[in-house]
Amino acid sequence: MNDKMSSMPAALIRLLVGWVFLVEGILKYLWLDDLGVGRFTSIGIPVPHFTAPFVGLVEMVCGALLIVGLFTRLAAIPLLIDISVAILSTKVPILLGRGYWRFTLPKLKHYGLLSMLHEARTDISMVLGLVFILIVGAGALSVDVLRKRSRRERASSGRATHAVGDAANDPTPP
Repeated sequence: MNDKMSSMPAALIRLLVGWVFLVEGILKYLWLDDLGVGRFTSIGIPVPHFTAPFVGLVEMVCGALLIVGLFTRLAAIPLLIDISVAILSTKVPILLGRGYWRFTLPKLKHYGLLSMLHEARTDISMVLGLVFILIVGAGALSVDVLRKRSRRERASSGRATHAVGDAANDPTPP
């Protein structure tokens, strides 16, 4: 399998995960009551007027970084924290069948493990995608690889220039 084909899975996972977070971050600003400050208030997230816009910004920036494959592993870390808080604040109450700490129980037909797993299917997919990205990295179709290749080329041309300069300045005959 050629290099581009073998890197396609990483690029697809980055696109999938990055797109979901990018859109959700944008929606936290566009749909304030449903997904932004109003939602954060209703589920019990502390300081919702600060946390909702902050989380939206993190999701947009890190989601975009994943899509292009720039600082990929680093961008995955805040998103893992983000999705972990989302699971703890919105899915654990469904599992327990009651609110806990500051987090409220949403009105659903069913509660317990299967209901929680159903409601958390996207969250779980995002966690697994982020873990994949942390393990595998950005893949060959990414800005990270282009940056690394460019650094290597600059370093090797610098060494070559330095070696030629040293040879030109060497007073000993060949």
